[in-house]
Amino acid sequence: MISRRTWLLSLAATPLVLAACGDGTDPATAPASTSSASGGTAVDTSPAQKGRITVEAVPEIAAKVPQAIKDRGTLVIGTTGNGAPPLSFKADDDKTVIGIEPDIALLVAGVLGLEPDIQATSWENLFLSMDSGQYDVGFSNITVTEERKEKYDFASYRVDTLAWEVAKDSTITSIEEPKDIAGLTVSVGSGTNQEKVLLNWNEQLKAAGEKEATIQYYQQASDTYLALKSGRIVANFGPNPTAAYHALVSGDTKIVGTVPGGGTIVADIAATTKKDNGLVQALADALNHLISSGAYGKTLERWNLADEAVKTSEINPPGLPKTD
Repeated sequence: MISRRTWLLSLAATPLVLAACGDGTDPATAPASTSSASGGTAVDTSPAQKGRITVEAVPEIAAKVPQAIKDRGTLVIGTTGNGAPPLSFKADDDKTVIGIEPDIALLVAGVLGLEPDIQATSWENLFLSMDSGQYDVGFSNITVTEERKEKYDFASYRVDTLAWEVAKDSTITSIEEPKDIAGLTVSVGSGTNQEKVLLNWNEQLKAAGEKEATIQYYQQASDTYLALKSGRIVANFGPNPTAAYHALVSGDTKIVGTVPGGGTIVADIAATTKKDNGLVQALADALNHLISSGAYGKTLERWNLADEAVKTSEINPPGLPKTD
């Protein structure tokens, strides 16, 4: 198993594919990436991020920011920058947080005329820090759910797609529905939306009298992929961008199926802020300005995520339903 450092450095000579494309190895190009030594296209993993899109403040949108945040002059942004490319991960200096999530957050801060203060944290602490008001907003591949809407307001900016990833030499060729994982040992991130989907699939297997999948949990991506390579698990269920990115960069895994973020229900990824704190309208207006100006589309293309674009940012769109 490659280390995370090797994983990032290997991008310097590897084309990047993020769209769901069968086994994850179909060729594609990343429009705003740096050129590799081999003459192909490679993603920029430097802390400088010279290809990053920037924007000017829009006063009429900035005026909608709550006064306390205006007075402070900063937008405190929470993200889990702990090694899940291309969403939110560490640059080559192993310190600077880069990826599609911080890029969108930086654009929003720019429109709002605020200095971005990106705070990398754990998934669990991200929500606790929003609850306490320590973070103004979370940009971290957060799925809108009806349960979360009780505590948070959302401004959508990406379609949520999940993927099944297996070892390159696996005999598994397709995972599309619960019966495809009956009796298998698989992994998923704890406390995530994909865990809810997987648990629901197990309930369906149980109701059908079939053997449920055995679920294992790992804290770090490196642990997950080591388990996959060693055969302790046969498949991992996670965000499609992360899975497809790893499948291409590592060369030792493949994508065998994608499903909507809600399993059978289309889901949205959204900027997340404490409910009724007055910030969500400014976030949505900033995102819609970015969409109409083209900056949003260019940023998605930069990470080859154009297929996950939304036409409009919606405030508190329909979320995934509550589960018992």
